[in-house]
Amino acid sequence: MSRSHPRGAKPFRLTVGRIGLYAFLGCAALFFLLPRYTMLVTSLKNMEEIRLGQIFAMPAQFFWDAWKTAWSGACMGTQCGGVRVGFWNSVQITVPAVAISVLVGAVNGYALSFWRPHGSSALFGLLMAGGLIPYQIFLYPLVRLLATVELYNSVAGVVLVHVIFGLPLVTLLFRNYFVAIPEELCKAARVDGAGFWRIFFEIMLPMAVPMVVVASIFQFTGIWNDFLIGLVFAGRDNLPMTVQLNNIVNTTTGERAYNVNMAATILTALVPLAIYFFSGRWFVRGVAAGAVKG
Repeated sequence: MSRSHPRGAKPFRLTVGRIGLYAFLGCAALFFLLPRYTMLVTSLKNMEEIRLGQIFAMPAQFFWDAWKTAWSGACMGTQCGGVRVGFWNSVQITVPAVAISVLVGAVNGYALSFWRPHGSSALFGLLMAGGLIPYQIFLYPLVRLLATVELYNSVAGVVLVHVIFGLPLVTLLFRNYFVAIPEELCKAARVDGAGFWRIFFEIMLPMAVPMVVVASIFQFTGIWNDFLIGLVFAGRDNLPMTVQLNNIVNTTTGERAYNVNMAATILTALVPLAIYFFSGRWFVRGVAAGAVKG
């Protein structure tokens, strides 16, 4: 008896190309998931079980004390507060930096794509060049500048630096997205009396929601995972989670607690992973709509 297929649906055939594709995807998944699995099972073991050297074995009994210590009791030098303080510092740095850079980048991309001010081509080229320059070479001038305006060693200073370095990429993303929108839509709004800001907030920005998600994910991931800028500009009282994680891992008093280190690492990476997991559909939609097209 032949198996019927829905009308218009192609029957599934296991070809050599499909087998190769599945093999590649399986190897890629194994490559990325195996380190995370190792970190997770290590964080759930006690030190006696870790000393056995069976890194891929499941724990005989789940040991949650390492997670509690990593969150609120791990030591960084003489301070034993865990990564909890760094988490709230990272939130204070990341949320305003992402919001400001995405909003300003959207306005810049809109201006460069539709309103085309004098010299926009040169400005667009400078933005592309600016996005390729390593930001490490700007660290010393920025330190001097922020110290002059009394923003060095402050949350506001770190936010400002992240906004400056994120604007070229975000502007390019929004410019490429808005270029694909028919210009007649903007012209019709002008005929009806709408100005620059009304067209942007009532027409263009609502249409660019997928791109807002894409740009926000890029910015959020880069800022949350940043180490160097937070280390240089934040100051001792405002260190982000990544810097505190480094301090925890490199602080050794007696036996190195690998389970605590692994738990602290997972806690630090948990927020970006959750962002990707819950907004993955919007991310793919924004990329497919022209996020990386010139």
